[in-house]
Order: sequence, then structure tokens, then C-alpha cells
Amino acid sequence: MGVPAFFRWLSRKYPSVIIECVEERTFAPEGSEVKIPIDTSKPNPNGIEFDNLYLDMNGIIHPCTHPEDKPAPKDEDEMMVAIFECIDRLFAIVRPRKLLYMAIDGVAPRAKMNQQRSRRFRASKEAQEKKDEIKRIREELISKGYNVPPEKPKEAHFDSNCITPGTPFMDRLSKCLHYYVHDRLNNDPGWANIKVILSDANCPGEGEHKIMDFIRRQRAQPDHDPNTQHVLCGADADLIMLGLATHEPNFTIIREEFKPNKDKPCEICGISGHELKECLGVPEGGTGVAEKVYDEVRFIFVRLNVLREYLERELDMPNLPFKYDFDRALDDWVFMCFFVGNDFLPHLPSLEIRENAIDRLVKLYKNCCYKTGGWLTDSGQVNMRRVHMIMDNLGRVEDEIFKTRQKRELDFRARNKMKRKADQIEREAANMYKNITGQGALGVMRAGETAAAHGAKESISQQRQLNVEMQ
Repeated sequence: MGVPAFFRWLSRKYPSVIIECVEERTFAPEGSEVKIPIDTSKPNPNGIEFDNLYLDMNGIIHPCTHPEDKPAPKDEDEMMVAIFECIDRLFAIVRPRKLLYMAIDGVAPRAKMNQQRSRRFRASKEAQEKKDEIKRIREELISKGYNVPPEKPKEAHFDSNCITPGTPFMDRLSKCLHYYVHDRLNNDPGWANIKVILSDANCPGEGEHKIMDFIRRQRAQPDHDPNTQHVLCGADADLIMLGLATHEPNFTIIREEFKPNKDKPCEICGISGHELKECLGVPEGGTGVAEKVYDEVRFIFVRLNVLREYLERELDMPNLPFKYDFDRALDDWVFMCFFVGNDFLPHLPSLEIRENAIDRLVKLYKNCCYKTGGWLTDSGQVNMRRVHMIMDNLGRVEDEIFKTRQKRELDFRARNKMKRKADQIEREAANMYKNITGQGALGVMRAGETAAAHGAKESISQQRQLNVEMQ
């Protein structure tokens, strides 16, 4: 379950929560192609010894079977090897000393099934619409005489819908993971003294919730150590909420480094920097096949113990009419975060994380706590009368929120309109220059790029100056 924009907001507001993982690398001796594996029985290079590692396996299976940042596996065997290598890498970073818990999504609750079903139908529909749009734009560009690269040959496509409980693929994956675990327990010294639990797709429930149920059961045991160091691997933002809700003092999340706004190449010309509808083909002599550069995925730690310290300071309310309890205030904070939306619940119209909705809710909450006489939640039960008081106060400032949002959107549209108009004028100036000089194919060159190389730099600069004066 994701919470849109939550992680970006968290990393900006509480930057000390996130640190980069220190990772040892495998290496091959000189003159040999065989890499020496990492000895995970040695002390952790991150300077802290972790006890338990929990893997939400669906967050590993999907990127390994149909990756976006590296070439796709050729067959199922390569997929399994990629999954094993990913687990090995995470294990080498964390180096748990007591437990490894691997949880694959089982049969989901009905709400999750409905959401998955609608998402998959929508993805199929959007893929077909995009395919039709690419075909239409290609035909338009060819009819206008633009240089368009040939269509890419169709390749074998992995159907990610088979990553569903009950499919033959998931059965084979479970058997492969059993083999992998037994092999590591017998041959890897770092695995020698740990307990391994594999909850495959035959066990109902989402992976992250199976992990949380396990942690809660362990907390209820009489021999539970409150200083246990937990590490949970997963990219969903709601794992932060779930980790805080366990009230474990030492809880860390390991996830891939967040890289916003990745630049994707155009599906027609293969060149980055423009959208599909703005494509003008490729320059003369170009192939449209851009060399792909794959960056290695890096991992980061999200330290929930540091986040707890931040929130303890922020949720401090002196002189309350009742006894202050930070754990109860933390439960209320997690509850209020549901109002900004997630995969299942739409956010309230006046609450956008990008507009500091969580900060606004916290401010309203702290003001109302002095009037409500108690907490919003109690062991999972919600006091609706107290929630109503916060929502009532939010309703009083909604008009101001909507007016500010409308003004910002109108300003944004006006700036975009002026920018598109200026770009269009520049493009026409570049094409006019090419018509006069006869250099290059009409319409292929983008203003300021190929046009400048053909000697139109001065003409474009003059046109840009006129655009500035027009604004």
C-alpha cells in the first residue's frame, strides 16, 4: 500500500532519518572470472548489529522479473537467479544474527482484490491506448516527411499477472526459494546460526501484514527482548506507519534510494527530453537508438528510532488536562495520516501532502487535544466525537485552502502557456531559417540544438530576446 508523496515529504522534513547503506562489494581475483562471495559472518560495516531481517518478497520479485533499470531476464531461470542475488545482497548489507523472515503475498483481502483487478484492467486498457497513439503519431510524422526510425521488433514479454497466488509460476518460485534457503544454510557461514521462515503464497494475507502479525506475536512472548534490532525491506510508504505502530524502539526500513523524475526516452525516436506528442523524429543520420545507461540500485536505511525522536518533539503538548503518553500520541499521528490518502482510501479534497497537509493536521490535532479531553484512538478503536472536532476545524479553513490552490494552478497554467508559445515561435524561426538556407530536413531540428549547429544560433537568440520582451 503506497501513500503518494509521503516519502518525499518525510525525507525533506526529517532528513536525518535517512542514511545511505555501507555495502561491501564482491570482487574477482586477478586473472579469474569467479567472484569471491562476501563473508556475512564478519561484523556489519554499517556499525550496528541487526537481529531480524524481514523481506516483503513481492517488492523483490517484481523488479527482478520485469526490471525498469536494467535488461530484462531472458527466461525464468534468470529470474530466479536475479531474485537469489537480490536476497544475497540485502542479507550482506543487513547481516541478521537471529532471524530471516521472507513473506510472499498470499490470497489478499477482498478490498485488495478489487483494487488489483481494477488496476490490471486499467493498465491493459492504457497500454492498448498508448500503442494506438504511437502508431497514429508515427503515421503523421512519416506523412510530413520527418525522419522516423523503424519500429522495434516485438520481443517475448513476461506477463506480471502470473505473480499472483495460485499460479504455476508462484509454485515454482516457492520450490526454488526452498532450495535456495537450504543451500545457504548448509554452505554460507553467515546463515549458520539464524532461523529462516518462508511464508509463501499459500499462506493468506499480504506480505507486510504477515510480517507485522509475526512481530506482534513475538512481542507478546514472555522471553521477548525489547532491544531487538528489526530491519524490514520494502518500498511502500505505509511500512513506515506499520513500523511506528509496532512501538518497537529499534526499527529500521531498508529500501531502494528514491530517485524522482527519472527521464524516460520517447517511444518513437528514443531521445529523452520531450513527450510523445512533441516528437519530431530524429535528426538526419540518426538511428533513434539511444545507448542505455543503467545505474546500479543503491539502498538506504530509514531509521524509525530517529523519526520517533522527531515526532516526540513535534507532538509534545505541555499542560494537557490529562496524562501525556507519547505512544498514544504516535498512534493518533498514524491514524491522521490516513486522511491524506493511500492505495485504498482517497485523500480528503483539502488535504494534499504536497501542500503540507500532515503539518496542518498536526497543528489542528494539538489545538483540539486541549478541548477533547483524551486521545483519538485507544487500542485500535477510534473516538469519533473527537475526530469530528478536528474535521470541523479543518472545514473552517477549507475555503482558504481551495482559493490558494486555485490561484497556484492558474499561475502555473499561465506560465506553461507562455512557455509553449515561446517554444513554438522559436521552432517556427528555426524552420524558417532552414527553409531559406535549405539546410536539414524541415521540422526535424529543435530550436537551440541542431538549428544552432547549422548557423541559426543568432536568429534563435534574437527570437528569444523578443520572447522575453513580449513577456
